[in-house]
Amino acid sequence: MEDVTGEGVARRRFLRAGVASPFLVLGAPALLASCSRDDASRKSQAAAAPSNALPIIDYGRSFIHGKASWNRVRFQVESRARVFKDREGTYEDFYQCASCKGEQTFATHDLFSPDNFDFLVVFGPTNSIQFRRTARLNPEYRVVSKNKKLWEDHMVSLREPRSTRLLSTTEAIREATHEGLRLVAQTEIANPAIGLRTILEFPIKTINIHDKKNLYQVDTGPLAYPDLSQTYTRLVDSISLAFVAFNKPATADFIIEDEAPILYFGREVTRVHHYCRTVSVSTQNRIFAIEA
Repeated sequence: MEDVTGEGVARRRFLRAGVASPFLVLGAPALLASCSRDDASRKSQAAAAPSNALPIIDYGRSFIHGKASWNRVRFQVESRARVFKDREGTYEDFYQCASCKGEQTFATHDLFSPDNFDFLVVFGPTNSIQFRRTARLNPEYRVVSKNKKLWEDHMVSLREPRSTRLLSTTEAIREATHEGLRLVAQTEIANPAIGLRTILEFPIKTINIHDKKNLYQVDTGPLAYPDLSQTYTRLVDSISLAFVAFNKPATADFIIEDEAPILYFGREVTRVHHYCRTVSVSTQNRIFAIEA
C-alpha cells in the first residue's frame, strides 16, 4: 500500500516465467536466465542449541500500524528476522509484511496507479525497506528510509498463540499437517567467524508430504533474509527477500530476489527483478504446531 499520485486506469502486466522458462519479449521467445548460485554459503555454520529460541508469533493476529493521521495504515506481519551481533550481545528485529500494489490511496476513482508495481515493506527498529517490483528493472526497487518518514513511524503489535508444540520428528510433522494445524518454522543460521547469527521465523504456507516414504518438504515465502556472509555498517542493508525450502533439520535452501537477465535468442535484452539467486546454508530448522 503506497500513497502515489496520478490519473488513469490501472494497467497490469503479467510475467509468466521461471528460471530458463520461455515467454514472449518483443513478440519472440525469450528466456529468463538464472542469476547465480552461491554454494560458498555452505561455509556458514549452524548455531548452537535453541536455548534462546524465540516465542512464536501468531501471524494471523500480528500487525504493524502506521502512526500518520492521514493514513493509519495496517500491515499484517508475515515473517520475522532477528539478527544477533553475538560479540556485542545485541540484536535487531526485521518484520516482513504482506505485499500489496501501488495505489492512489483514498482517490475517488482509478484506485490502482497506472504504472503499477508490487509493494512490500520490511520494518526495522530504525530504518525500514520499501520494495517496489515493476514489470521492468526498477532503479528504486529497494529503498531504505528512516521510520519517521514512513507513515510518521509505526507501532509493532504482536500476539503469541496460547499453546504451541515443537514437532521433533517427521511423523509428528506429517500428523500435524494432516490435522490441519497451523505450522510455524524457525530457521537459525550463524557465521561465528564474524559473530553474526539470525533466527528466521515464518508461517509455513506450503508444505509437501510423502506418507509412504515418511518425507516432508517446506517451500514458503517470501520472507526477510539477512546476508551473514559479511558485516554491514547497518544491518538493514543485509536484508533481501527470499523463499525458503528445507526437508531436514540441518540445511535449508533459499532463492533470493535479485536482478535476472532476459535472454532473446541467447542475447541479453533487458533485466528484471526475479527470485533466481540460490544459496544453500547449514541451519537448525524447527517446526512448531499452533494448537490454540
